[in-house]
Amino acid sequence: MTVPQRYRMRVPSTGREVIREAVPDIVYVDRESGEELEVMGKVLPLAPSTSRLPWAVENLRFCPWCDQLAQKDLNDCPHCGRRMSPVDRHPDRHPDRHPDRQ
Repeated sequence: MTVPQRYRMRVPSTGREVIREAVPDIVYVDRESGEELEVMGKVLPLAPSTSRLPWAVENLRFCPWCDQLAQKDLNDCPHCGRRMSPVDRHPDRHPDRHPDRQ
């Protein structure tokens, strides 16, 4: 089974962009305007990847073992294969303080 690649596509007249999984040689149309979508590029990470997050600064973190970038939704580093620690969901909160207490 092949993993479909995600592409960034654009409606030429409006400039509206969508990201969707697509298969080569199939024409995709915008559901609102009915226009054919233009392929602008492949979305990183390239298929096949275990991450579903686009390769963007806000979705990346450094592996503590090899210092390479990896997506935040991965448990294991794609470079060295070692387990990474959980992502802190609230980096602005101090772990020892309750939000209602000072």
